[in-house]
Amino acid sequence: MWEKTEKFVFLSGYLTYKLTGELVDSVACQVGFVPFDYKKLTWASQSDWKWQALPPIMPELLIPLKPPGDILGYITPEASHATGIPAGLPLVAAAADKACEVLGTGCLSPDKACLSFGTTATVNTTQFKYLEVIPLVPPYPAAVPHAYNLEVQIYRGYWMIEWFKREFGQTEQTMADQMNVEVELLLDDLINHSEPGAMGLVLQPYWSPGLKFPGPEAKGAIIGFGDVHNRSHVYRAIIEGLAYGLREGLERTVKRTHQPVNQIVVAGGGSQSRAAVQTTADIFGLPVAVPSIYEASGLGAAIDATVGLGIHSDFTSAVESMTSIGEIIEPDLNNHSLYNDLYYKVYKKLYRKLQPLYEKIRDITGYPTQF
Repeated sequence: MWEKTEKFVFLSGYLTYKLTGELVDSVACQVGFVPFDYKKLTWASQSDWKWQALPPIMPELLIPLKPPGDILGYITPEASHATGIPAGLPLVAAAADKACEVLGTGCLSPDKACLSFGTTATVNTTQFKYLEVIPLVPPYPAAVPHAYNLEVQIYRGYWMIEWFKREFGQTEQTMADQMNVEVELLLDDLINHSEPGAMGLVLQPYWSPGLKFPGPEAKGAIIGFGDVHNRSHVYRAIIEGLAYGLREGLERTVKRTHQPVNQIVVAGGGSQSRAAVQTTADIFGLPVAVPSIYEASGLGAAIDATVGLGIHSDFTSAVESMTSIGEIIEPDLNNHSLYNDLYYKVYKKLYRKLQPLYEKIRDITGYPTQF
C-alpha cells in the first residue's frame, strides 16, 4: 500500500485537493501522528525522531503547508459542478476545529481562556511562545500564524451529558419530544432543583482515560452518595466535575505560562445551558462570557477567510469586527466559596488517592487496556 501511495494527507489536505486540484494544506490542520515540528510549525527536520517512529512516511509523501489566512487555491470547475460552489472562488487556509473555536471566541491574548463545552471539553489559551503545559505533549498550531493553542482536555467532556441522557434521562427525553424542545432545557431544571455542591456528591470526570492528564489508568468516580441523592444531584455533579477538571487544567496553564487569566469565554453546544455556564463561573470565580454565536468554530474559520481575502487587514481587527459577547455571567461569591472548599479539600485530592486503586482495577479486570 505504501509503495502505491503518492501523497500522505489528512482529510483537510484531501478536501483541499478535491476542491482546488492543489496538493497543499494549512499548517494549523497538522494535528496527528505525522513528522511535524510543533515548535517551528513546519515539517520536522531529517534528524527528528518522528521519522524513525513513523517509518512508512517519507519526506516526498508530504505536501506543502501554508499558514492560516493564506490562499490554498481556487475552486475548480469540476468541484463547482459537484458542490455548487462558484468556480474560481479562493479557498483560504483555516485550522483544526478547536483552534478555529478559540479564534471565533476572540481569545487572541494569553489573559483570555476559551472553554469548549463540546464532546471533548477543553481549556485553551493563545500563546506566541512555544510552551508545553503537560511535558512532552505539544501545543497545537493556532488559527493565526506563528501562534500556539495551549490545550488541556477532558476527553469525554460534555459527551457525559449524552451518557446521562441515555442512562438516566428518559423522562426528560420523552417530555422534550412531546413539547418539541431540546432536552437540555429540561436538564437545566435538574441543576436548578439541586443545591450547589450537589449535597456533597463529587465527580471526577474521567469516563475515558487521558494520555498524561490524567494517566492512562484513570477512571471516573463519584463519591459522597447518601439517601438524600437523586438524579438531579448526579446531573449537577457531572456539570460541577467537568468545571473542576477544566479549572485544574487552566491552573496548570497559568502556572506554566506565568500569565494570569482574567476572563473566560465559553463555546460549544454545552454553552447554551445557562445553568452550566453559571456553575462554571461560580467554580472558577471569574466572569464567563457567552458569545453571541455559540458555533464559534465556524466563525473562527470565517475570520481566517476574511483576513486571507483582505477584507480585514489583520486578525486583531477581524476579531474586533466579527466577534461579540452576548452575555457575561458573573460568579456568585457565596457559591464560589463553597466550591473552593470542595475543589481544594476534596476534588484535587481524589486522583492521587484513587490512582493506586485504578491501577489495581486495571490489573484485575483488564480495563482500561494497558499498552
